[in-house]
Amino acid sequence: MKGNSISEDELLEALSELEHKQWEHWSRIVAKRKGFEKEVAHWKSEWVPYKELTEAQKEMDRIWARKVISLLKRRRILNR
Repeated sequence: MKGNSISEDELLEALSELEHKQWEHWSRIVAKRKGFEKEVAHWKSEWVPYKELTEAQKEMDRIWARKVISLLKRRRILNR
């Protein structure tokens, strides 16, 4: 790693962690509404820091992080 640059894998994990935080924030708001009891029962097990998720759970966040990386590459904001 040189200067402020990070590897694509590090970027993927950083964006995945951010995506998880965003999802957790959204799901906690939705959880307060009626009609989402079944979802909330499942979501509660995923309301943990990103590093505590299983690899399968992390992969769900990585899917969205890869979409961000792809967009940045297409827009030539990220050159990798």
